[in-house]
Amino acid sequence: MNRYLACALSVASTVAAAAAATAMMSSVALADDITIDPTPPPSEKSRAEVRAELKKRGPNPWSITYDQIAQMKGTRTRQEVRDEYIASRDQVQAFTGEDSGSAYLAQSGAYQGNGYAMTWPRRRK
Repeated sequence: MNRYLACALSVASTVAAAAAATAMMSSVALADDITIDPTPPPSEKSRAEVRAELKKRGPNPWSITYDQIAQMKGTRTRQEVRDEYIASRDQVQAFTGEDSGSAYLAQSGAYQGNGYAMTWPRRRK
């Protein structure tokens, strides 16, 4: 008999909890219209002052119209860059070869007793 009583109490408490939850959730909440405040917030600076302050900061790197290349200024001529590239072709080929430049470094004398120097070999002028 105790078994049936415990089962009945369990079912009754579950039904009571479900009924209480349904009663609490069944209240209707209606949204009201938005309230538009026609007065703008008071500003401490004029529009011109704000624009001048933004211009002082420099360009906005996150802007769609930001041009990184416009800020770059070259100091060498095209001919100087071309000559440097032609002069270093052998080094570039050696360092991008199968041994990643090991043979080139061994022949160039970059060995300094306890290991190889971690510098690019000097250019010959």
